[in-house]
Amino acid sequence: MTRSLGWGHAASVTVVIEALTHRRPAVPPEELIGLLVPPPAFTDVSFDSYLPDPAHPSQSAAVAAGRAFAARPPGTGRRRLFRSPPPELRPGLYFDGGFGVGKTHLLASVFHAFDGGKVFGTFVEFTNLVGALGFATAADVLSRQGLVCIDEFELDDPGDTVLMSSLMERMVEGGARVAATSNTLPDRLGEGRFAAEDFLREIQGLSARFEVVRVDGDDYRHRGLPAASTPGSDDAVRARVAQTADSGRRVSLDSFDEVLIHLRTVHPSQYGPLVADLDLVGLTGLRTLTDQADALRVVVLIDRLYDREVPVVASGVPADRLFGPDMLRGGYRKKYQRATSRLIALCADEAR
Repeated sequence: MTRSLGWGHAASVTVVIEALTHRRPAVPPEELIGLLVPPPAFTDVSFDSYLPDPAHPSQSAAVAAGRAFAARPPGTGRRRLFRSPPPELRPGLYFDGGFGVGKTHLLASVFHAFDGGKVFGTFVEFTNLVGALGFATAADVLSRQGLVCIDEFELDDPGDTVLMSSLMERMVEGGARVAATSNTLPDRLGEGRFAAEDFLREIQGLSARFEVVRVDGDDYRHRGLPAASTPGSDDAVRARVAQTADSGRRVSLDSFDEVLIHLRTVHPSQYGPLVADLDLVGLTGLRTLTDQADALRVVVLIDRLYDREVPVVASGVPADRLFGPDMLRGGYRKKYQRATSRLIALCADEAR
């Protein structure tokens, strides 16, 4: 979309402003495996760049466990007969903790430190891969990897949980190691905390194969950051988007309601490509969501924006009022809390 914007008596400036609603990415199934790498925000992270909070010793312990897991020689930890390996030699490593404590950073550090074939994706990306390739093909491809990293393992869909449990079983049997982080339903697993034994029961036969490492701490995204700021007007958003476009960067501008409608027509596996090359996303009319399906799509969109470090400028309600009170009390509240935390950070990045 090309717009000419006049600034007082100055000459008109023509800038190109795109719309998310005009984008329809379509990555072929055979190319999905190649996309399973850490997102740009975690391309260059390492165990050395993870800064443990001295107030939470479990963070330093998690770094040590991740280093040891990534450095182990291939083939260690396989179950022999009816004997399971000790925790430090199990083929699975599981980072268990709240949002914003750096679990994805730790998982990406394991990925980068591992020498061999490897893939990295979110739970949703792997379920989408199975849907695109079929279970047998996906299991065959993944079991031939040396390391499979699964971020944000989710227990909110029983069908997907059983599917991933079976897939992980096949991967481990094929010789792959699996590292994962948690994303759980608090109503099931306890307020604000994750019960490792419940997760391990959910993934059925894998309980003896995972070393569970707790990562405690506060949400690092809010350390030193203010609470959600008061949004500007629609005109302020348009002006900020135009200013960014005029500097030669790629931007988008949409009404929030139009984006909600568009997301219903795009498969969530394509939300990453939808925003991958943008430098700023502008949204007007942000409002409190009451429809669960729309809210879950927005969670995925925010996750992909956060992964790719795409700042957001928005008008309407503040970021911490995006999800309604009933949603924040419901079974998906941990998802919504994480998305709120990330959106506040993305808006703060834009403000800076």
